[in-house]
Amino acid sequence: MALPAEAESRLYRALRAASGAAAHAAALGFPAAVALPARPGSSLFSWHPLLMALAFSFLMTEALLVFSPESSPLRSFSRKVKVRVHWALQLLALLCALLGLGIISYNKHLNGKAHFVTWHGLTGLLTVLYASMQCAGGVVLLYPKLMKNWTLAKLKLYHATSGLVGYLLGCASLMLGMCSLWFTTSVTGISWYLLMLCPILTSLVIMNQVSNAYLYRKRSQH
Repeated sequence: MALPAEAESRLYRALRAASGAAAHAAALGFPAAVALPARPGSSLFSWHPLLMALAFSFLMTEALLVFSPESSPLRSFSRKVKVRVHWALQLLALLCALLGLGIISYNKHLNGKAHFVTWHGLTGLLTVLYASMQCAGGVVLLYPKLMKNWTLAKLKLYHATSGLVGYLLGCASLMLGMCSLWFTTSVTGISWYLLMLCPILTSLVIMNQVSNAYLYRKRSQH
């Protein structure tokens, strides 16, 4: 027996709210869990996994969930406030990512090891470069008059979709990092699988959010 449209809508919103809450927990829990084996401050390398986890798991996820209609902690605030918080969190994420990249590059140099020779290293480099360009592209939304031939709606659509690609790259880089020798020897058993679920969960939630906010709406207009 099919549910009434109103009941189905309430159920859907409840599921999205629950998944959003789980995404918040995963976004924060992942870097907290990574900090345990990394022990920040114990070595130069120890800062790399923590900074990257903070950048792409916590800060970037929260920057996107700010706009979630069901699970944003700023639901009662204006869009202008949400945009400012989004900007602040994204800039912090980029700063952490740049620091993390610089630290691992310097650490490799000190130890005479080659860099950007693994899938994790290459994906991480691509992700940081992409995030830098995405932040630069976000400036256009603050000053849309710079793009005279583009409507604001189209700029928002392209920024959201390209941002989703960047976010998925970040999650892929985290997952590849969890396959590294350091991580697989530091985290084993069920703990490894639970941590692997964190970027998968947040990716699915963010994809659903962006799709509902932009892609499905764009498709329905045709």
